[in-house]
Formats: sequence, C-alpha cells, structure tokens
Amino acid sequence: MEENQATQNPGVTPETAAAAEAASQAAAGVETPAADAAPVNAQALADVQAKLAEMQENFLRAKAETENVRRRAQEDVEKAHKFAIERFAEHLLPVVDSLEAAAGDTTGDLAKIREGVELTLRQLSSALEKGRVAVINPVGEKFDPHRHQAISMVPAEQEPNTVVAVLQKGFLIADRVLRPALVTVAAAK
Repeated sequence: MEENQATQNPGVTPETAAAAEAASQAAAGVETPAADAAPVNAQALADVQAKLAEMQENFLRAKAETENVRRRAQEDVEKAHKFAIERFAEHLLPVVDSLEAAAGDTTGDLAKIREGVELTLRQLSSALEKGRVAVINPVGEKFDPHRHQAISMVPAEQEPNTVVAVLQKGFLIADRVLRPALVTVAAAK
C-alpha cells in the first residue's frame, strides 16, 4: 500500500506516509506502538521525581519540627525541676522575716516572744500547707508501717496496734511520706 501511495504521490516519502498512517490511526482510536510512549514515560518520571522531592522536603520539615518540640519540652522539664521549689520558697519568706524580727528583739518580754513564736509557727504551718506538705499526727489511728515508725509498744486500754502517742509528727508531701511519724503503739493484752 505504501508503494502505491509513493507512486501515486511522488512527493511523499515512506517516512511521511508512516507518520500520516499513525496520525490517522490515532484519530481513529487505534493505539500506536511504543514509539510515542517514551515522551510520556519521561514526563511521568519527571512528575514522580518532583513529587518525591516534595515529600522528602515535607518529611525533613516535619522531622525538624518534631525535634524542636522535643527540645522545647526537655527545656521546660529542666526549668520545672530547677524552679520547682520557687513557689514553696516564696511561702517561707514571711516565716524567715518573722524569725529575724524575733531574733532582733531586745525587749526581753517573754509574753511577746511567745506570742511571736506562735504566730511564726502558724505562718510556717500555712506555708507548709500551701506547699502541699501535710502533718501526720496519728493518735488513735491503726498503726500503718508505711506512714508510722513504731518506737515502742506499751500496754494500753486501746485495741492492739493502735497509736497511743506521737513522739514526733510525720509529714507527707502530695500523699508521699516525707518523714514517718515516730509513735508508741498499744500492745496486745
């Protein structure tokens, strides 16, 4: 058929005839051989490479942001540890002021000194309470080895293993024993 076209149209070469036939097949919806596929594959490859570069950039940005968040959180924890006692110390400053005033008193009036010491003790108790430090004073309670330290057992009218006397108060800080109470416990009869 190509020879017929070449003889009928003397200016048509076999290459131009093949190109014309491919164009007519494409217009008719017939798939062309892989000669056209090379530019399409190159374009698809370029698109995929661009998408890959974009995803790599997004990954690096997300990784950097995660590292920044981790670093900021670590700094916040370090600051919290470093300055955790700051609020508690602020509550203790009035107690220090009261003690300094008492130490500087030269009047020698024992009634005033006693009144000042009682006031200072109330300030100290308030500061401890604000710092979530609670007193353990377990008179009449059952002995708890996690909160109490028994010094002795004495015969008593109370039920066995009941705290009879507190020799030294204990302290809790946020439900954790800071110092156990030193107690005397009722012995079994």
